[in-house]
Amino acid sequence: MPEFGGNAFAGNEAADIVIVGGGPVGSALALALRDSGLRIVLLEARAAGGGDARPLALSYGSRLILERLGVWPALAATATPIRNIHVSQRGGFGRVGLAAAEAGFPELGYVVDYGRVAQALAQAAALTAAQCLTGARVIATHGGDPARVQYEYDGEQRELTAVLVALADGSAGGGASAESVDYQQCAVTACVVSERPHNNTAYERFTAHGPLALLPDNDGWALVWTTRPEHARQLCAMAPEIFLGELRTAFGGRTGDFIKVSGRAAYPLQRRRAQAAADHIVLIGNAAQTLHPVAGQGFNLGLRDAWELGEQINSGSTAALGSRAWLNAYQQRRRVDRSAGLGFTHALVELFSNDLLPLRLARGTGLALLGCLPPLKNFLIRRMTFGARG
Repeated sequence: MPEFGGNAFAGNEAADIVIVGGGPVGSALALALRDSGLRIVLLEARAAGGGDARPLALSYGSRLILERLGVWPALAATATPIRNIHVSQRGGFGRVGLAAAEAGFPELGYVVDYGRVAQALAQAAALTAAQCLTGARVIATHGGDPARVQYEYDGEQRELTAVLVALADGSAGGGASAESVDYQQCAVTACVVSERPHNNTAYERFTAHGPLALLPDNDGWALVWTTRPEHARQLCAMAPEIFLGELRTAFGGRTGDFIKVSGRAAYPLQRRRAQAAADHIVLIGNAAQTLHPVAGQGFNLGLRDAWELGEQINSGSTAALGSRAWLNAYQQRRRVDRSAGLGFTHALVELFSNDLLPLRLARGTGLALLGCLPPLKNFLIRRMTFGARG
């Protein structure tokens, strides 16, 4: 086992590693470190329980990570496989189909409720040697050797010192600056039912105001509809039958009529990338980057952050844990994958959220060419499945 730190753990005052954020990425890191022999404290602001029914698209590569973490069996029964993806643009020619069989995978991905993934990972993390505190609200983090985390728990203000603080909560900046882009869009999510079965096919349809995704989810669909904020508010407020008519107009008739909708909600969208934090503080998941939901890459990228951070810690790197050299090594390890994920999703939004005729023709030509080039399609599938190392 790697030997780090040397802090005396007493009265919740010191640890080797403090993980801020007990969501799925933070919990995944705790699980990745379960055999490390390190003293780990995980702080989560929200109380235990409470579900989030937003649809989450897991890549096949994420399934492999979840299998290694031992939580996939708890998710498999409720996960809906995606075996085919159909990509098209509204009002223009050109489309491409991606198939798991062509790429040599059993599935391209899976649709699961975010809340189920978070719960499975949190429950598994709670069974490790890590001390998991729910209802612990972090007030401030300070870099240094050791780093310090000030938090409020059970009505008292407390402080932890650690050799490394891993921020997995997007609301905890850790002294990092960030560059962000407001897309001036919202994602409307809902569960819908159509006349025809999904046959494990997902649809990504680009419209003038943003992408519209229909993901197979149990016997219906998980909808992620990107549009202008004002239109998003209207979609959430209108009568169900009117909403379903709007959806049919935007999507088309490939699934037949839409006959039922439930659970509508809207979320603002932005692209955010944090710069390096202070010494002995590392950023992962939403604390490091926030992506547009097009192509469903955000959580998968964050899960790879946690997995590779765990690998680097478990490897017993020659550089001192949390030192500037150690942090630089991790940043270098993740740089290509993070940059590719941010750049790919941002480019899709910029290129496809525009209804100018020349761009529509160029997009159609590009989709048609992609459909005729199996090696390029397989390259794209592997990158979406495993990230830049695919």
